[in-house]
Amino acid sequence: MSNNKVWLVIEKNVYGDNKNFSVIKTADTVEGAMKFKVHLEALNDRKNQTYFLASDVDTVLGNVAEHHNKSVENGTYYDNHPEIDRPDF
Repeated sequence: MSNNKVWLVIEKNVYGDNKNFSVIKTADTVEGAMKFKVHLEALNDRKNQTYFLASDVDTVLGNVAEHHNKSVENGTYYDNHPEIDRPDF
């Protein structure tokens, strides 16, 4: 997996049947990208404009796996999924 993780904040503008996508901001972490997205949404006063995050598949799946593993380690995964038995170590 690449060490060059980049998260993009994409702006989407819709005008009738036309859609326009632009990279508005880049960040090294998903938390940084989310912060940009939240602030851009707060400033947004147009109904035809939205924002979303994007990255390459390896970065996204790596982020999901990292957060899942942390939740298993600290026990919150089992708190949120009582149907799954907590392993005895």
